[in-house]
Amino acid sequence: MNWVSKKQSHFILTIWLAFALSLLSTASNAQDLFANPGQTSLGLSSGINGDVEFLRVEEAYQVQIHSHDNQLELAWYIEPEYYLYKSKFKFSINGQPLTAEFDDGKVKYDEYFEEYLEVFYDSTIVNIKNTPSEPFQLKVTSQGCADAGLCYPPYTQYFDVDPINGSFAEVDGASPERSTTSAQNTVADAQPFSLEIWLTSIIFAIIGGVILNLMPCVFPVLSIKALSLANSHESKHKLHMHGWAYTIGCISTFLVIAGVMLGLRASGEAVGWGFQLQSPAVITVLLYLFFLMGLSFSGFVNLGSGLMGIGQNSTQGSGLQHSWMTGALASVVASPCTAPMMGAALGYAITQPTVVALSIFAALGFGMALPFLLLTYIPKLAAALPKPGAWMDTLKQFLAFPLYLSCVWLLWVLANQTDINHVAIIACGLVAISFALWVIHHTPNSKTWLWSNRAVALSSLAFALVVGLSYKPPVKDELWLAYSPEKLQELRSNEQAVFINLTASWCITCLANEKVALSKDSVRDAMERNNIQGLKGDWTNADPMITDLLKQYGRSGVPLYLYYPAQSSSDAVILPQLLTPEIVLNTIDTLQTEKLADIK
Repeated sequence: MNWVSKKQSHFILTIWLAFALSLLSTASNAQDLFANPGQTSLGLSSGINGDVEFLRVEEAYQVQIHSHDNQLELAWYIEPEYYLYKSKFKFSINGQPLTAEFDDGKVKYDEYFEEYLEVFYDSTIVNIKNTPSEPFQLKVTSQGCADAGLCYPPYTQYFDVDPINGSFAEVDGASPERSTTSAQNTVADAQPFSLEIWLTSIIFAIIGGVILNLMPCVFPVLSIKALSLANSHESKHKLHMHGWAYTIGCISTFLVIAGVMLGLRASGEAVGWGFQLQSPAVITVLLYLFFLMGLSFSGFVNLGSGLMGIGQNSTQGSGLQHSWMTGALASVVASPCTAPMMGAALGYAITQPTVVALSIFAALGFGMALPFLLLTYIPKLAAALPKPGAWMDTLKQFLAFPLYLSCVWLLWVLANQTDINHVAIIACGLVAISFALWVIHHTPNSKTWLWSNRAVALSSLAFALVVGLSYKPPVKDELWLAYSPEKLQELRSNEQAVFINLTASWCITCLANEKVALSKDSVRDAMERNNIQGLKGDWTNADPMITDLLKQYGRSGVPLYLYYPAQSSSDAVILPQLLTPEIVLNTIDTLQTEKLADIK
């Protein structure tokens, strides 16, 4: 059997175990999500920026119910910077849906649902007419988000309402004695086990897994094994072993991801299938891996062995572990594509006991591996593959482009999760990886240079990993608000000092001044101590408001720094284009001293 070295084999296994442990670590962190009765500090991997304090769902949205004249009035009190979706409200009595009348909300583009939706901030009142005059149980479903980035799952509440006494009380669940719907019409949180439904779900999971092979996110990875199989002269037995190794890789990875997802849901976390791609760390690792594989396929670099060959050797070699690793990698990138085709089966799975649920996810992995498995068992299918030849090298180079497109897609996902600065850092990481490969490729035949070049290459790779995995988006800085003429006029009318920073992302001087001077603790403390509000005008894109302010002070471009003393009659002081902390502090101190002198 053509195995690679034990060292390399162990490294490949370590990579997969590290991925599994990273998911388990995510699970253990998420289980503390709502551990405290009050607010909890989150470090989520689902696109939430920084350490933000979030309320429990029942604290963020509180409702009071008033009943009179066969009519219900539900008044929601919503915490600041939280909101509820109008379209997500659902009301029912004994399983019968109710028609409700809503207030007018605020229309905003919602990044979670990627469409314009009407939402309610602060408070809203919902009226429901023609309700029973006898005591009944009301089922209410709502869903909301926080402006900081956390979106709660749909939240269902049950209320025992007594119209006679005008009272209501929230209860834990539906009361059987007040439920008049049949079991067939009741949608429960956990469905009873049904052999027929289970078998149907298994079949659909297998079919859905087969279809996954046609997805763009799977094709580049699967093509690697198809190429190696076309070039293989293995015995039938060994081909069978490769098929089963690939199958086990698919199934085991689907089970790991499914197990973590079920654990997260059991702990109260709102996660869905494909949640691993909500982690910027996982996306970064996949992006680097796909980029390495793309460079290898393009022929820009010949990845040999060990650490430098992990992208190619883990999937393209002839050992069984390569087939297993290909199945594992394909499953990681394929799982987000399952939702459109597998919604019903996955929805059923997460309401079942763990063993039943995992069997459905295992069937999904088996279905994904089935085409490749059949290829190794049916000689006619294998014979249909084109014969090896020069065309394979051309095809291999062509297949690099889907890998590069996968990198672009992952960068887009990353930009939506964090910010454009993170994307720029990851791009620097890709350059660092390219540099490391170039250094290795140009290593002279000298032991001294060999080790020094290896050290440089490893340092470059370490840089790519550290900057990619350790990045945290900046927390919103309340000291600096967005500039607008109206905001400036408002602050000056209130006799508040204002510091204006007109900048742009492409302005190196501006960025250096912010780093060297404006972000220093001494400057920030002086601004807060003297009640100075910062206004930041971003001229990265053309903005007429900022252009007008620049013209007003005789400037044709950024940077421009203006300090307005607290007295509304005072003119702005123009600071130099090159700042130091001392320049800013002296300007503040001088004008504050003059203000005190005027008061005396």
